[in-house]
Amino acid sequence: MSGEHMQIGEVAARTELSLRTIRHYEETGLVIPSARSQGGFRLYTESDVARLMVIRRMKPLGFTLDEMRDLLDATDRLDSGADLPADERCQLLARIEEFERAAQRRVADLRTQLARAEEFAGTLRTRLDQAGGPTRSA
Repeated sequence: MSGEHMQIGEVAARTELSLRTIRHYEETGLVIPSARSQGGFRLYTESDVARLMVIRRMKPLGFTLDEMRDLLDATDRLDSGADLPADERCQLLARIEEFERAAQRRVADLRTQLARAEEFAGTLRTRLDQAGGPTRSA
């Protein structure tokens, strides 16, 4: 095996995704291993890892598999090195910009949720403190 290919275990460790999750993304067509070893093991490249990292970052923001596929398709077409017509290139960039705006909105929503959750936890702590409840364990 060449140094540029990694087996699924190394990819899982680098991306902090489970083997099952990586296989699921393969089954859905989001990430296809770049090669197979003579023994049939999946082999991945840095490009495959980068693709998995995009998916991993989109998942907590609630993007669907179809949305992930749409974004990856747009970035793949832009990165292909093909001489795209100007209007197609503009359409792809506009699509990526839509994803960027959606991601920013979802991050803001998560920050709001986190603030509410922290406020709730603080309210519970205050109640416990006022009632002489157990102290916080470290």
